Amino acid sequence: MAMGPPHHPERRRVVITGVAGLTPIGRGTDDYWRGIAGALSGAGPITRFDTEGWDVRIAAELKGFDPGEFLDRKEVRRLDPFVHYAMAAAIMAVADAGLDLSRGDAARHGAILGTGIGGLTELEEQVGVLVHRGQSRVSPFLIPKLMSNASSGNIAIRFGLKGPNYVTASACASANHAMGDAFQTIREGRADVLLTGGSEATITQIGVAGFQNMKALSTRNDDPQRASRPFDRERDGFVMGEGAGVLVFEELAHARRRDAQVYAEVLGFGATDDSHHITAPEETGEGAARAMNLALEDGGVSPDEVDYINAHGTSTPYNDKTETRAIKQVFGGHARRLAVSSTKSQIGHLLGASGGAELVAVCLAMRHGLIPPTINYANPDPECDLDYVPNEARPGSIRRALSNSFGFGGHNATILVGAPD
Repeated sequence: MAMGPPHHPERRRVVITGVAGLTPIGRGTDDYWRGIAGALSGAGPITRFDTEGWDVRIAAELKGFDPGEFLDRKEVRRLDPFVHYAMAAAIMAVADAGLDLSRGDAARHGAILGTGIGGLTELEEQVGVLVHRGQSRVSPFLIPKLMSNASSGNIAIRFGLKGPNYVTASACASANHAMGDAFQTIREGRADVLLTGGSEATITQIGVAGFQNMKALSTRNDDPQRASRPFDRERDGFVMGEGAGVLVFEELAHARRRDAQVYAEVLGFGATDDSHHITAPEETGEGAARAMNLALEDGGVSPDEVDYINAHGTSTPYNDKTETRAIKQVFGGHARRLAVSSTKSQIGHLLGASGGAELVAVCLAMRHGLIPPTINYANPDPECDLDYVPNEARPGSIRRALSNSFGFGGHNATILVGAPD
């Protein structure tokens, strides 16, 4: 299995051998890909709670997901939904990789996941218990259910993983930071197999109210499927999503020994901070541009070798124009030859899980030779003037791709991947 360009001689090479997206438009590999290729939207009215009188009454909820398909009754009861999602996606990704984690050295197998917020459902429920029923009635499972590292910890228990295990939290860049750490950990020889990506479950009253009241969410309540419209002139905020994206990162020689399938090779990673504002991006895009440049330098790939960018593309007025500026800084004239699209137009914004679900989309796009679309693109914005693959997936070969995630706190994280040869 010949792979990609030669790397630094001391660096081991890292490939992606299993993927799973648990998203509002599909789960696993085939179902999620059908949703992407079919330009589906996962947005609709919120069903989790009564939104009468709310400014925002829409979200991209998981549909038809039963955690009991993946977990026993006790686990379902003792885990927050964000862990349900992470474990389901991990189970599907491991199966997709054809990987038996009971074999080999468990100390070299691990999990590095991301989440922006963690167990918000449990926190909201137990605060209600505290207020209305008193401290003695608060669940003893509160802390192990809400803690952010519950996802990676429970995945380790399920699969017997005794190697590196933790969770990153950098708002909407969390999953990309987790995957960057996983890539570097394997490359530096500290692990052979890592489950990585992210999960999030924040479609709760407190979660929606918080984002609603900071004016971050779209209020297109009467037209939810067209509410998320990245790069469109009439974008008015993001649509909250939920779910998980988990990938199997594996050292190349380890993958070759078991004749594993390979979706892509992880080539580089870049991370920076804007050091500007806790929620707003720095308007020149300089920090985002540096993250992309660092990923390219790390992978030894020149800008004109990149075919596709899976953009952060939130559908907020500030992010989309800032990200466009950053892409132009990095790619110059090549920026207009790039395909750029936002998976958030279809699945909503999965916050800390976004990078995982979006890198899964990149891997599937490479495999199928089809570039994911930016749906709901109808009104060109003079400040967003690149090729956003409007409205329909487009046939096209992707040899090198970037996946961007930017988060509150000014965090910028970019992953560079290449198609297998």
